[in-house]
Amino acid sequence: MRLPLVVAAAAALIFPFVEADTVDHRYKKDEHVELWVNKVGPYANPQEAYEYYALPFCAPDTKHHPDAPGGGGRFNEWKVLSIGEHLGGHALRHSGHDITFLNDGDPEKCTTKALSQEEADHFSKAVQHRWFYQMYLDDLPVWGMVGEMLPKADQLKSKEKDDLARLDHMEDLSDSEIKDLHPYVYTKRNLVISYNKDQIVKVDLESDTSSLQEVKPGAQLEFALHVQYVETNEEFHSRFDRYLDHEFFKHPIHWFSLFNAFMMVLFLMGLVALILLRTLKKDYARYGIIHDLEEGDDMDEKEALQDKVEDSGWKQVHGDVFRSPTMLPLFSALVGTGWQLVVLTLGVIVFAVLGPLHGEVHEGRGEVMQAIIVCYAFSSIVSGYTSGNYFKSYAGTVQRKGKETSVQWQQTMALTVVLLPTVTVAVFTVLNGVALTYGTINSIPFLVMIKLFFLWTLVSIPLCVVGTLLGRHAHKGTTSDFPCRVNAIPRPIPEDVPWYGKPSGLIPLAGLLSFGSIFIELYYILTSLWNYKFYHVYGFLLGVYAILTIVVGMTSIIVVYFCLNAENYLWQWTAFGSGASTAGYVFLYGVYYYIFKTHMHGLLQMTFYFGYMTLIALNLGLLCGTLGHWAASKFVKAIFQNVKVD
Repeated sequence: MRLPLVVAAAAALIFPFVEADTVDHRYKKDEHVELWVNKVGPYANPQEAYEYYALPFCAPDTKHHPDAPGGGGRFNEWKVLSIGEHLGGHALRHSGHDITFLNDGDPEKCTTKALSQEEADHFSKAVQHRWFYQMYLDDLPVWGMVGEMLPKADQLKSKEKDDLARLDHMEDLSDSEIKDLHPYVYTKRNLVISYNKDQIVKVDLESDTSSLQEVKPGAQLEFALHVQYVETNEEFHSRFDRYLDHEFFKHPIHWFSLFNAFMMVLFLMGLVALILLRTLKKDYARYGIIHDLEEGDDMDEKEALQDKVEDSGWKQVHGDVFRSPTMLPLFSALVGTGWQLVVLTLGVIVFAVLGPLHGEVHEGRGEVMQAIIVCYAFSSIVSGYTSGNYFKSYAGTVQRKGKETSVQWQQTMALTVVLLPTVTVAVFTVLNGVALTYGTINSIPFLVMIKLFFLWTLVSIPLCVVGTLLGRHAHKGTTSDFPCRVNAIPRPIPEDVPWYGKPSGLIPLAGLLSFGSIFIELYYILTSLWNYKFYHVYGFLLGVYAILTIVVGMTSIIVVYFCLNAENYLWQWTAFGSGASTAGYVFLYGVYYYIFKTHMHGLLQMTFYFGYMTLIALNLGLLCGTLGHWAASKFVKAIFQNVKVD
């Protein structure tokens, strides 16, 4: 009875109430169509976004004006947003415009008071640094430039298209050029709304270059918005296609990168097959001879065969290979958290791929973030189960007192619950402090923090605890799942081994191969995050995710085999590190992308960029490390099941 209540409470925390017109997107003649203003900010810095009325725009002279009779206007009223929208940096407020369906009407105007020196400086800064603004009408985004620097009038574009390509002309001006230019603001905007029957299918925003007014103290700016309705035959279901850059995302290079990654998979699978089928076959034959020598009585035969075999290699560590890894509670928590991220990532990608069934995720503000939060909360049972199961498997391989084991159980459960949330909260605390200092809209509201805290404590923590208990009791009896017993005294690990027998020489190479299979897709993802593009090729992403899983597994198996052959039985951390090392290359690529592929600048944007890249690299490292450990674990169990052990 309690589970439905928990699900209902979680839904109430995450999903807001929505207005009727945003559900079916159908309007009757003269029905109000709300225009929401979202943000303003420099194009080069996506995270440096401020509320629209941070600039001294005036309130439209409509019934929504604050000074209108009755005082019931909606000017600057907050739109109810979901948690995903808040975390995505949206801050929608009512524009104050009174727009009705199929009514062009007269332009809605307003005039600012005489600009003070501070207000003029705000406008001047916005124009000089190429600020743009964003609005939403019927959940369709439109963009426009705040102004232009004149007298370079020959570089102006008379019409601003809302497909983002209109922003390509914005480049930083040198100091010598700025001295001869003056800031001018667009004061007249034309909103062209295309409709098909009772639905809006396209919105275009045009800025009139003849309305450019110079910004200076004491000037009064008269702003006007003219709405025009145009009938069209375009279908409603495809209205968002114009925002998707198909030429960029479905470029032949994108297809080639997927094919290239697939060929890498075939190469690695062939290499692993060579190791498993040929090398291991020879190993088994050699170890069989050794076993026969140890059991035989004929001394002459022993001496004759002794020269043919070498008493070394991975079989020699059979008594230690299933020894508990160091810091078992921490390692169990890492593996549990990694499996949660594996399930979460797969769930979100599949949810996005199934967009045609429930609504494309790129059409909804914050919908991907919403899916991540929901999947994280309900996949906590996976992290609890896998961490508890892993600890149970290895807890019996070492001698501990009952009280010590109980304490480590508690440590495992606590680390699984708080490990990833603690790091994430620490990063977002820094980012939130920077955002509040600069006054941007990317700070997380206090109410959203409370909702996330309750979602974590009421859903995530209980599911994680339940999962840990289930994983702890998944093993019936005391029978071990390992094919070999663990010796009481650890075997010394040889130190004089070649570089390809040391984890320090193999782990970086494994991470490089894994990174090579995803770096092209990583470029498209980073471009979507930081260059105002809507990522929509989730089929590509699912394919790359599958390829990454195979590549990480194959490379980890190869690394573990070489280490075991060097009689290094500490394979668990090695396997995890082989996969997790991919994160280091991802972060380094993020540094390269920041320097050479963007025009970002300033402490605010740099902090947000590298804060997000840290979280991306950290989560990817946990995910890949877990996949690498899982593949290596299957490999180790398989090879030791087929050796003759006394």
